[in-house]
Amino acid sequence: MKFVDEASIRVFAGKGGDGCVSFRREKFIPFGGPDGGDGGDGGSVYLLADPNINTLADFRVSRQFRAESGASGRGRQCTGKSGADCIVPVPVGTLVYDMETEEMLGDLVGPGQKLLVAKGGFHGLGNTRYKSSTNRAPRQFTKGTPGEQRELRLELNVLADVGLLGMPNAGKSSFIRAVSGARPKVADYPFTTLHPHLGVVSVGTHRSFVIADVPGLIEGAAEGAGLGIRFLKHLQRTRLILHIVDGSSDPAESDLVGEARTLAAELERFSPDLAVRERWLVLNKIDLLTPEMREQKLRELTDGLEWQGPVFSISAKTGEGTRTLCEALMQRLEQFRAEATDSASAQPSDEPYDPLET
Repeated sequence: MKFVDEASIRVFAGKGGDGCVSFRREKFIPFGGPDGGDGGDGGSVYLLADPNINTLADFRVSRQFRAESGASGRGRQCTGKSGADCIVPVPVGTLVYDMETEEMLGDLVGPGQKLLVAKGGFHGLGNTRYKSSTNRAPRQFTKGTPGEQRELRLELNVLADVGLLGMPNAGKSSFIRAVSGARPKVADYPFTTLHPHLGVVSVGTHRSFVIADVPGLIEGAAEGAGLGIRFLKHLQRTRLILHIVDGSSDPAESDLVGEARTLAAELERFSPDLAVRERWLVLNKIDLLTPEMREQKLRELTDGLEWQGPVFSISAKTGEGTRTLCEALMQRLEQFRAEATDSASAQPSDEPYDPLET
């Protein structure tokens, strides 16, 4: 299925059912009185995060979604049937925006999470509601209110713990193939990867993380050059970024330090928050280098960039160094999760303190 990460849809909630004007008329009952029932509420439209969907491609065909309207009330104080809700499944990680106001309505980051995007209309009232000691035969009733209508923009940001950053042909796709079950296309020409790929990396029993491979970036990506800004957003949810550098490139043809600075500048232009995200430097394709050349390349990179973070050297083709890197990533991600748990437990409780409670 084609990967699509943006779509627009229209949603229509159901109209509330009208109230009924009716009077009870039965033999031997001279004073029947009003018995008109209320209408039913209109159905609402919800978006549901479905972990079995990983693209918005279906919304290129189906663009309109309608909930059922409520039925009108009837005599004998019969309430009309409420309209059925419309549940629209979307991928986990979908951002929902109102296209008219540009307001973000929600962020569906958890499987099974539901978001109300269009509320159904309220039911109308029957004439039974208006009877009183001074209004014995009311003929008043109300009609159901119309349901909400909205035009929505859906944006999918993939959910991953680790994101891969690098120039075209740096070996990002080869790396994700080497450490996970993902099988992105690999070839010896630029921009082989045209859309993000996700892979699950397992480093032991109940120890795993998700890694995202995005298309390669070039200078001017934040302004739309190459595949541009379209895929930079998929790095926003990652906790850590792996900056992969092609160690086999000819120094006479490419400047590794300059390229690394270029990508850092593109991150800064796109999102200052993303630019300060924790980033690790990874020298790839060391199987094509002698031990002396490896040391020289690493020294040039760290000195030229004044790098203070972790540095690794790997070969995605042979697997050399990949296990060590994945173990280090897993340990760092476990630290992130522990810190998040501690932070959540340190939040003050909303319940009032009872000094008598022991």
